[in-house]
Amino acid sequence: MTIRIEKEDDYKKIYDMLKLTFTLADHSDGKEQDLVNNLRNGKSYINNLTLVCEEKDEIVGFIMFSEIQLGNFKSLALAPLAVLPKFQHMRLGTLLIKEGLKRAKNLGYYYVLVLGDDKYYSKFGFVPAKEFGITSPFKVPNKNFMALNLHHNKNKLNCTAEYPKEFFN
Repeated sequence: MTIRIEKEDDYKKIYDMLKLTFTLADHSDGKEQDLVNNLRNGKSYINNLTLVCEEKDEIVGFIMFSEIQLGNFKSLALAPLAVLPKFQHMRLGTLLIKEGLKRAKNLGYYYVLVLGDDKYYSKFGFVPAKEFGITSPFKVPNKNFMALNLHHNKNKLNCTAEYPKEFFN
């Protein structure tokens, strides 16, 4: 297994992989592959934080981090994370998240937000964003709108996260 930055040649494979993976997912709007394409064409795209997991020339996992506005802090949204069904439960999602978070910290980002399973993301240090005084622009349960401070601060931001317009299409 290799984790690397996505290349333009990967776009079609990633699109197909996301479509298949999220078709079978419990919680999905079925548009994650389109969100990725839209984010790539927007101002919040960060190539160095869009990673694939590859096995024998097949893309089996994917993670994307996009810039968001969160007070005065350089911050990110983690979305989406996907692993092909036949490769799930092999810790590939964990590897992608850990590698992405390490790269994000090295690039000077402070916060990462995610909308997801609280039990899964808490394993990586994510807590409900409200603990940092961060509110969601989406109508979601507090326990599923989560934040991680990459520098382990407990700052209270008291702000609403500002996501790129691509998240609302």
